[in-house]
Amino acid sequence: MTPARQKITAEARRARLGTRHLLTPAARAATPEAVADALVALHATDPATVYLAVAARMGNASVGELERALYEDHSLVRMLCMRRTMFVLPRALAPVADAAAARAVAVRERAGLAKVIEEQLGFDAKWFAATQEAVLAALAARGEATAAQLADDVPDLKSQIVQAPGKPYEARPRITSRFLGVLAAEGRIRRGRPLGTWASSQFRWTVAEPHPELAADEARAELATRYLDAFGPATTEDVKWWTGWTLTDTRKALARTDAVDVDLDEGPGHALPGQLAAPPAPEPWAALLPGLDPTPMGWRHRDWYLDTAHKAELFDGTGNIGPSVWWNGRIVGGWAQRPDGEIATHVFTDQGREASAAIEAEAARLSAFFGDTRIRPSFRTPLERRLSA
Repeated sequence: MTPARQKITAEARRARLGTRHLLTPAARAATPEAVADALVALHATDPATVYLAVAARMGNASVGELERALYEDHSLVRMLCMRRTMFVLPRALAPVADAAAARAVAVRERAGLAKVIEEQLGFDAKWFAATQEAVLAALAARGEATAAQLADDVPDLKSQIVQAPGKPYEARPRITSRFLGVLAAEGRIRRGRPLGTWASSQFRWTVAEPHPELAADEARAELATRYLDAFGPATTEDVKWWTGWTLTDTRKALARTDAVDVDLDEGPGHALPGQLAAPPAPEPWAALLPGLDPTPMGWRHRDWYLDTAHKAELFDGTGNIGPSVWWNGRIVGGWAQRPDGEIATHVFTDQGREASAAIEAEAARLSAFFGDTRIRPSFRTPLERRLSA
């Protein structure tokens, strides 16, 4: 007879979330590296997310500390990997993410660009290889360079392709960004310091050291274990969605972990042995998390921490979450930065005095971190637009 699977309630998952994701005051980390390690990876599609995700989880976060980790010590690595998404990961985990996800992404990126430039520009594989070497040589000579500087050094990068021909939104961009993106996806180059503030999306480029070669199956098993350690218990679909793997690869990776089968509110799931015991009741906590924060973006199934009635306000049309307000393991509202720097919050339903005071304190802490810097999320949501007006 098959033993009954343990039921893990949504309440237990919420109780674990605040501590595991460093959101309770007592659990806050001392370094940016510790934050990234606890969450596996920080979303970096919007550059500001990395800084704000760390600021929400450190007691005394500073821009300088994160810049040190990213651009001086290189203890944090920015790379295109899971789901063809830009992440910032601990350096020790980068080879695992490379073998488990990034290599496949890089192959698709190179093939897609090679096909376009051969069809539209007549540049073949020999051209691609020669241009790649020319870019790497130019970058090595400069030490670091902007995309514009590299295009001056390698003029073919200024060639234009046609996107969406005949459409109202037809565009004719240079191939510069896509070509550099392929080299970055392959781990040949990496983004250096931004050109403007820490929230800027324009970066300098530098030559990167190649990642050590790891076996893909072993890497996927390790990444699945790291994911479950941070986000478990979770469903197979959660793991598949977060990693971007096929269902077959997801099942194989999970089978190589120490996870056991459990029952969750949304159906069968997986938990590491240490996640089976009921967690202690956490202290009350509030958090203001940025758009695309790794916590709300960690699961495909979100009903256990988000009222479905509020999804339309908090997500854009393609499923990207905007800035969110949390209270004791649930999303209860959203926030935005106004042009004068004020942090405006909105809570959907009254959570009581304690919650209001805690949310106000987090808003003040976030405002101090921003200082004179102003941002606008790359993916704007209905609630964020209204609050920022």
